Amino acid sequence: MQFGRTYEEFEIGAVYKHWPGKTVTEYDDHLFCLLTMNHHPLHMDSNYAESTTDFGRNVVVGNYVYSLLLGMSVPDVSGKAIANLEVESLKHVAPTFHGDTIYGQTTVLDKWPSTSRNDRGIVHVETRGHKQDGTLVCVFRRKVMVPTGTYIKERGGEQPGRPEPKQQEK
Repeated sequence: MQFGRTYEEFEIGAVYKHWPGKTVTEYDDHLFCLLTMNHHPLHMDSNYAESTTDFGRNVVVGNYVYSLLLGMSVPDVSGKAIANLEVESLKHVAPTFHGDTIYGQTTVLDKWPSTSRNDRGIVHVETRGHKQDGTLVCVFRRKVMVPTGTYIKERGGEQPGRPEPKQQEK
């Protein structure tokens, strides 16, 4: 399984369709809200959401949707990253509800070599998240510092620090 890419492996215009998607449950949404101390009733109180909002039901907290999409992109985009440098924009375009399934895809917008070190580069990407019916729900752009092939080779290969299994005595 591929886990991220080196600088040389990114091509401007490439599109990575992240798989699998994730069906968002009420439990997922509530747990994320509780972990992040976001107690807005739009996310936590179904009576409030049903009786006082335009949506008529709970809306999944947007930062959870963003976090899901960011996580989905790791095997394709940032699994080898040295650092996430910047999230330059984040737009929540449409609501996500409990039971919706989120799918993501990332497009490489640009890339350039690091100006400070020759063993890494910067990749500029846009990730878009859609619901099961194709509705766009979230879009964000970020810049990621990724290693070159030289960086990987000099630091122990594709899985640095992974121990070798010990031989069992018979």
